[in-house]
Amino acid sequence: VQLVESGGGLVQPGGSLRLSCAASGFKFSTYTMMWYRQAPGKERELAAQINSAGGTTTYVDSVKGRFTISRDNAKNTVYLQMNSLKPEDTAKYYCNARNPLFDYWGQGTQVTVSS
Repeated sequence: VQLVESGGGLVQPGGSLRLSCAASGFKFSTYTMMWYRQAPGKERELAAQINSAGGTTTYVDSVKGRFTISRDNAKNTVYLQMNSLKPEDTAKYYCNARNPLFDYWGQGTQVTVSS
């Protein structure tokens, strides 16, 4: 089982990034997918979630209207489009795949928002 995140980096406030998480080794289309983030000195928090079919999404209040989670079950990939980025979005972003029996994590990708 692998979850490989990509797309992180350094961006100025107000900028955009698109994170990707490529999954392999399990039946991706049957898993709820989530993006978590963890800033230095803070607990990991759930930023966005999408159900297995892609029809239902939820977001933490701090990213609503700026972030969009999506998935392509044919490509076994989940995305996080991040717009209007703020310094407080700086964190390591982790991809998570979950069903009632299993819970998989990626290694994370760093997002730094700074001028």
